[in-house]
Amino acid sequence: MSLYSLEEVLHPRSIAIVGASDVGRGGGFLRPLQEMPFKGKLYPVNPKYEKIGGLKAYPKVSAIPGPVDYVISSIPSQFILDLIEDCAQKNVRAIHLFTARFSETGRKDATELEYEVLKRARAADIRIIGPNCMGVYYPKMGIAFNTGWPKETGGVGFISQSGQVVGEVVNFAARRGVRFSKAISYGNAVDLNECDYLEYLAQDTETTMILMYIEGVRDGVRFFESLKRATALKPVVIVKGGRGSAGTRATASHTASMAGSQQVWQALFKQTGAISCDNLEDLVDLAVAFYFLPSCSGRNLAVVGGSGGSSVLAADQCEEAGLNVIPFPRDIRDRLRKEGSSIWDWIGNPADFSISMGEREAAIQIGRMMVEHPAFDAIMAFTSIPWNKVGEKFSMDEHVEQFFTYLEDGKPTVFVFQEMVKGRTRELKQLLKLTADMKQKLIDNRFAVYPTISRAARALSKMIGYYESRV
Repeated sequence: MSLYSLEEVLHPRSIAIVGASDVGRGGGFLRPLQEMPFKGKLYPVNPKYEKIGGLKAYPKVSAIPGPVDYVISSIPSQFILDLIEDCAQKNVRAIHLFTARFSETGRKDATELEYEVLKRARAADIRIIGPNCMGVYYPKMGIAFNTGWPKETGGVGFISQSGQVVGEVVNFAARRGVRFSKAISYGNAVDLNECDYLEYLAQDTETTMILMYIEGVRDGVRFFESLKRATALKPVVIVKGGRGSAGTRATASHTASMAGSQQVWQALFKQTGAISCDNLEDLVDLAVAFYFLPSCSGRNLAVVGGSGGSSVLAADQCEEAGLNVIPFPRDIRDRLRKEGSSIWDWIGNPADFSISMGEREAAIQIGRMMVEHPAFDAIMAFTSIPWNKVGEKFSMDEHVEQFFTYLEDGKPTVFVFQEMVKGRTRELKQLLKLTADMKQKLIDNRFAVYPTISRAARALSKMIGYYESRV
């Protein structure tokens, strides 16, 4: 068995891209590494070319003059055994096999080839990532498999059997301000599997929370133990693919994994403390919550902003998610009355700001009192850019500044920025631009921003549930 640990595998001094080219998937692996850029040396390998991506190309890995730690393979499966032999001559630590058509095909010869790949790799002391996967995104090292990804590092680690899912989650989360420590697509997991990655990220000081997309596991007992240890150290949020009969069939053809029954997985979540999500939308929402919010083990919620029916619906959706929209504290009313507020006996929780008749300072004052009050464990504030403000002088900085009061007390605060798309056609384009700019302004100031009340409430409730289980 190889002596190389994941720590060594994920910190290569050099990367060779076998099957590299200026077009197609081979070029697709080289370009992101150049764009990031990768902190070490890059070697394109393809006997058909003298230069690829402006770099000297080599006919094979063993022809490279310097040491090679990590190899990315995008060549057909029938050439992989020769590649392993070639890599063994250079003392390569790891091969990422983007190469597919192994056991996921269900064919006997392909499954036997996958087993032989593992056997040869172990004999050569080489670790295998994959096959049938997109590999590693590690911004601190300058490693990526897609262009346009954030170069900044963050505290979220992501483990996924699907490369497409990694792409979607990284992109969706990045738009909401979340940055990653590492994201790994591992496919068929013939060598390094979900337990290896989970155990690594659990002790990784660069990772504060772990996301997972899993279709099935290689070793159920080991996975249970690994997951239990990981959740004791940091939040682990999992989307389980292949929950129904159709999904289970798709799992077998995608990554050749054993899916397991939904009842078994639900028991696993309950016993380990891992957080279950139904879809990638919820996964990203949880990432936003844990990334931006402080820990919290109380469910009493203050809801501020909105008006009329929207406040009523907000209360309903928060309670349905498992949060407590408690009555307005009497001592806040008394204080408002003493200070001469005209709505002291009218305002409640949710705080319907339409009754403040547009008095911005009064709304901010009430919001600050709710934030400071010990009866509330968490805050939900929601707002929008009114369509009737389009065309007027609108100060975005002033609009954002009023929300900072909700962060001063250190309580978990989620912001729901509702997109208002009504109004005259000629104003709609300007409104959409203001809305996009406003959301980005909030994200740039490290606010946890959600598009709907129900999504914000679900994420906050699940985050609180994790911390409750730790008390």
